[in-house]
Amino acid sequence: MQSLIATIREQADVARFLDWPGDFDLDRGDHVEEVHLSSGAALEGFAGDGSGGTYFFCGEGGEERPILYADSEGGAALLAIGLPELLSLLLVAPWWRDCDEFTAEESRELAAEYLEDIPDLAAQRDRAAATLGLTLPTEVDALTRMREVALGAGEDFVLIYTPEGNRYESLITA
Repeated sequence: MQSLIATIREQADVARFLDWPGDFDLDRGDHVEEVHLSSGAALEGFAGDGSGGTYFFCGEGGEERPILYADSEGGAALLAIGLPELLSLLLVAPWWRDCDEFTAEESRELAAEYLEDIPDLAAQRDRAAATLGLTLPTEVDALTRMREVALGAGEDFVLIYTPEGNRYESLITA
């Protein structure tokens, strides 16, 4: 079976949708700062966003590894356990960064803003998910899962700014 990263690279429509509205680009895997995990586990930048944020695989292995996101302002959070979970989040709730409460109402309001700009968002999302072989959760389920991962397993994935030894602030709080 082909990796999801290889599929994204080969499928221009999927890559475009993930780039916008997902703000996820496989060609932006270099982080702006030297960082490491406090545990000493491996950290591999593999994608980024337009504002200088980076998605990192944590630990050893393949696309099933935990994924940490670090922004360019000193914030970080573990978002998903494995690339399928991250891509599902980006497909159904690309506005996750704008969430404060992670509620259904907040997600609906943010979704409405995106739909103003991209009226066929759901159709594009569904085509991308089908190409990737993903069964998508609801927006609320994806956001709830992301929050659970960040506040649960995420405590074991603390990102450190290497030159000064300072830890990144958590992007997701209880």
